[in-house]
Amino acid sequence: MFAIFMIAFTIGTFVLMSRLYARLYNPLFVPVLTSTLIIASTLVIFQIPYESYMTGGKWIDSFLGPAVVALAYPMYRQRKDISKYMLPIMMGVLAGLFTALTTGYWFAKLVGVDRTFLLTMIPKSLTTPVAIPVAAEIGGIPSMAIVFTMVAGFTGIVAGPLFLRLIGIKSALGMGMAFGSASHALGTSKAFEYGQEHASMSSVAMSLSAVFGSVIGPLFVWIFHI
Repeated sequence: MFAIFMIAFTIGTFVLMSRLYARLYNPLFVPVLTSTLIIASTLVIFQIPYESYMTGGKWIDSFLGPAVVALAYPMYRQRKDISKYMLPIMMGVLAGLFTALTTGYWFAKLVGVDRTFLLTMIPKSLTTPVAIPVAAEIGGIPSMAIVFTMVAGFTGIVAGPLFLRLIGIKSALGMGMAFGSASHALGTSKAFEYGQEHASMSSVAMSLSAVFGSVIGPLFVWIFHI
């Protein structure tokens, strides 16, 4: 019974936050962010253990895999454009991946965290199913990698639209590549708000970043002797 309540609470919260976002359309009220804050605050206030919440939450979590796979559909619909822009897509993904790895490294050095946390932050812009094994392989903390991945995703969908507007990027290719390479699945969900082409490019960027990142991440640590 408690599991059913947690499922209903989670879905209900997300629906309400989606309606609020549709009315206000402010980046700070992105449903996935506000829902996370409300649910986390509720668990803390009422002292509900995370394990208890996950008796119902695990059923929602199980849809993460199919949701990511479903992103292949907009990629298929835009396959001609993807083939047409394959070179800039590849260059954009590699540039985004290098930027993500180096910013994670330099930010960790700036705040003075120890080596283990530094290695945990490096794969922050890879999608969660990839960031976890990469963090484990390079000597980071897999469970903490999830947190940093979420922070990168939330930062991208909140600050990304403003940043792209300030630097004048308006094309579907540019916006999609930025969202997908910097903020993985959360960025791709944001790209859907702009259109199918934006979402397709974001999905491609996210997928390629995951593939390349699983190889380049460990190489990055080895080359720079981190």
